[in-house]
Amino acid sequence: MRSHYCADLITADEGTSIAISGWVHRRRDLGGLIFLQVRDRSGIVQVTVEPDQGEVFDAADQLRSEFVVRVEGTIRKRPDNMINKDMPTGEIEIVAQSIECLNKSETPAILVDGHEDVSEETRLKYRYLDLRRPEMTNKFVFRTRVTQSLRRYLDDQGFLDMETPILTKATPEGARDYLVPSRTHKSAFFALPQSPQLFKQLLMMSGFDRYYQVVRCFRDEDLRADRQPEFTQLDIETSFMDEEGIMGMMENMIRKVFKDLLNVELANPFPRMPYSEAMEKYGSDKPDLRVDMPIHTVDDLVKDVDFKVFSGPANDEKGRVGVLNLKGGAEKVSRKKIDEYTKFVGVYGAKGLAFIKVNDRSAGLDGLQSPIVKFLSAEVAEQLLERVGAETGDILFFGSDDSRVVADALGALRLKLANEFELMSDDWKPLWVVDFPMFEKEDGQLHALHHPFTSPKELDPEALKANPTGTLSRAYDMVLNGCEVGGGSIRIHNTELQQTIFDILGIGEQEARDKFGFLLDALKYGCPPHGGIAFGLDRLVMLMVGADSIRDVITFPKTTTASCPLTEAPAKVSEQQLTELGIAIRESKKAAEE
Repeated sequence: MRSHYCADLITADEGTSIAISGWVHRRRDLGGLIFLQVRDRSGIVQVTVEPDQGEVFDAADQLRSEFVVRVEGTIRKRPDNMINKDMPTGEIEIVAQSIECLNKSETPAILVDGHEDVSEETRLKYRYLDLRRPEMTNKFVFRTRVTQSLRRYLDDQGFLDMETPILTKATPEGARDYLVPSRTHKSAFFALPQSPQLFKQLLMMSGFDRYYQVVRCFRDEDLRADRQPEFTQLDIETSFMDEEGIMGMMENMIRKVFKDLLNVELANPFPRMPYSEAMEKYGSDKPDLRVDMPIHTVDDLVKDVDFKVFSGPANDEKGRVGVLNLKGGAEKVSRKKIDEYTKFVGVYGAKGLAFIKVNDRSAGLDGLQSPIVKFLSAEVAEQLLERVGAETGDILFFGSDDSRVVADALGALRLKLANEFELMSDDWKPLWVVDFPMFEKEDGQLHALHHPFTSPKELDPEALKANPTGTLSRAYDMVLNGCEVGGGSIRIHNTELQQTIFDILGIGEQEARDKFGFLLDALKYGCPPHGGIAFGLDRLVMLMVGADSIRDVITFPKTTTASCPLTEAPAKVSEQQLTELGIAIRESKKAAEE
């Protein structure tokens, strides 16, 4: 039905007879002439319909936005004064010789050819219209090119594209599983995989030493801009390679994708940053290095001040006093703004937000404006200003609390200030975050910071048990502009060490056998050293196209309530289906009362 895509037409085709098919993007009737913009997935081209063409002109006169058409015509170069520089095909037009309306359209619920503000709910309900918009179409064409580039790189490196099960067994991965009832095994459930972690390890044990998969994963968790209940992951595993080899190969892959598709040269090599430094200086394990505003620790300077809000945490091994220096912010930040920031950090557990405005750096204490200045000696104030690099016109924000609260609160405030005052550079800032703790304690219980199959740097079981919270893991996260795009680790390939990790996590031998017996058995039969990484494909594409949410690069995403306005999923099922599955729905007490 067509000989060319719209965007393929160029001035060298002048005089060529062609056929295109697509949608009417816009229609202009100038009385004597009708101009159509016809759109397909590749782009838009102008069709000119002249009045002496009789039936062709009459057919064009009946067309409206989003009608589906087929046009036959001849390529003609536009006069210089009529070239449209905003269109890739703006130097040519098609002189129509035949127009066929293939289908009509009602008035679209979303303007495909405009930029009107439409709620996300409406966009998702009419997603098939939303995806017609050129800016959305281009994102998914770009996504395809990203996936193709990643596949080509891994194919060239000798990786095998292999599939793993979607219906599997529930395993602890840090979020709730989506459960699938089994009709043939009543009262038993499959789980949708949060990742192919265990299966890709089993593939290493099977001798397939280089595996990858573009795979769908599922997590039943609260949603944010960069989270969805189902998402796509580029999953990679390899044997006989340590973390240096894996990180080197993976950053080469990401460098190649950015060079090929964006013509961007990323750093070579990517910088490395220990987890402890990331948390101390940036309050995050995925620091955004585009913002030159580190968190400064000043415990040693304020531990003896007569201000318990500072001296208390400064003298507590679990506490910390941190400072952000907003350069040139003294006059820009009003008292009302400070109150707003105080409320903001309260969300992260901070009890308050002290500040100092540096009105005159050379005047010592007299040049400082703040209710807390009276608690500082001239010497302490000078040392503090020196430590944070303060100059006249700056404003300092203090976090003083438990170390984690300070990191979370000032880390979030750092990014908020950067966005408000446009402090982010336009650079791409990749890095590896390494040397993660093996475990973290929450509510008195130890948890694996990554997952329980990550290898610790300390391989002696007794030493591990003696000091689990002091043990570092062989994990590594790739971070790009404050977003974690990939995370991986070297895995445990020894049965005794794996059981030791389970013991530390409070997973007893029987529970480990029930949940991971197949893995523990496989480890006994000559398991090679192996490791891998998983990239969030949606998140990577989101960054590369400059989108604000991964919903913009997923064809049919869910809302923040994990529902689909288009299909109205999730939905209730019939009593017959429930009976076949052996399931009875029990209403909560609250629902029954309502």
